[in-house]
Amino acid sequence: MARASKGDVDYDAKLVPVYGSRDVTQGIPKYALPEEGMEARSAYRLVMDEVLKEGNPRLNLATFVTTWMEPEAKTLMAETFDKNMIDKDEYPQTAEIERRCVIMLGRLWRAPDISRIIGCSTTGSSEACMLAGLALKWKWRERRRQAGKSTDRPNLVMGINVQVCWEKFCRYWDVEMRLAPMEPGSYALTPEKMLPFCDENTIGVVAILGSTFTGEYEPVSALHDALMELNGRTGWDVPLHVDAASGGMVAPFLEPDVAWDFRLPLVKSINTSGHKYGLVYPGVGWAVWRDQEELHEDLVFKVNYLGGEMPTFALNFSRPGNQVLAQYYNFIRLGYEGYRRVQQACRDVAQYIAGELAGMNVFDVIHDGSDLPVLAWRIKDGVDVKFTLFELSDRLRMTGWQVPAYSFPDNLTDVVVMRVVVREGVSRDVADMLLEDIHQALRFFESSGQSGQLHASAGGEVAFHH
Repeated sequence: MARASKGDVDYDAKLVPVYGSRDVTQGIPKYALPEEGMEARSAYRLVMDEVLKEGNPRLNLATFVTTWMEPEAKTLMAETFDKNMIDKDEYPQTAEIERRCVIMLGRLWRAPDISRIIGCSTTGSSEACMLAGLALKWKWRERRRQAGKSTDRPNLVMGINVQVCWEKFCRYWDVEMRLAPMEPGSYALTPEKMLPFCDENTIGVVAILGSTFTGEYEPVSALHDALMELNGRTGWDVPLHVDAASGGMVAPFLEPDVAWDFRLPLVKSINTSGHKYGLVYPGVGWAVWRDQEELHEDLVFKVNYLGGEMPTFALNFSRPGNQVLAQYYNFIRLGYEGYRRVQQACRDVAQYIAGELAGMNVFDVIHDGSDLPVLAWRIKDGVDVKFTLFELSDRLRMTGWQVPAYSFPDNLTDVVVMRVVVREGVSRDVADMLLEDIHQALRFFESSGQSGQLHASAGGEVAFHH
């Protein structure tokens, strides 16, 4: 969030491009509109210079967001930026393509009756989660009112490993957030952790198909079965929402027989990020409900000031339609088999990196990419090292890599991990370059006296002794 702050900011500072003598006769104010404009090429160069020192997105292994698309997809997006997604009267075919994408996702996620699903595109999974949370709250409130019961204490149950958008939802819409903790060796929500937090005021349980912290899938089917038993025993009606921001576009292709989706009756809604493993540049997300009954009519607004009466359910209004068109491009360009090949290749690379890291005898790999193509590792217990993962992360940044180090949430704040997200474009060759730079970093820590006892094996591999 951009914020004006006094601090040490010089609000009278100017930008003076090196090529200013050609097109610009004086400096350009940083924090005020210039009195005069400039040549388009000068404005372009100036802005490009401003972001020159930023990291290379292809080497950003921290983000789940797509950093590569085919040239044809980039051209398609550039040529359709001016389409307003909300204006379905003016751009009916773009609206039709959005509807096709929703139906495609409903089929992919095994909706029992494709004619009954309802969904929409969003700016990303954060907005999609907000909409899904609102739908859960409205349905819970309706059930409570029909039963003549209080509606003033809604709560939402989830693991503490959820993305921050769920904390935002609970705070913005006055819902108590009940967080099941992480435990040593157990970093995701389980039935045993979930059940004590549920009661008659629980609007739903959020299951994560691909944890941001580790990449692992939560056991959605087991959570579902536990809720079925709980509901049957108590008469409650606690549903499931699956936050499949990443896994929703991976699991259907690599584990098609695993039931986490609308095959489970209590799964009422699912979200995913088209700009993650949907392979589209940011930002596009999707929210899909198994049945129209799950989306309360009070949440859908009808507007007519764009030329025709249109229903809208979104936190945003005007936004470009090009990301939706790019999503459709990927769907028809890749098809089921194309997506399967891409995601399998990503998983293969993730597991290759995980295996190499495990072989260094200093790292404990806590997720090897066998769910999402994401791996996370920590320093092994009992290994004497004089560097931290934060220092290793900084060292890798010197060679262009962005590999985050971070601590786990409350209850396990002493656990520090590093994580690599393997996306399309992170090839085996790129993985080898990363691994070599990790080896170089370990050798640096050894030679500078900042590491524990290191040795180079006959094959040149760096390993730590206990």
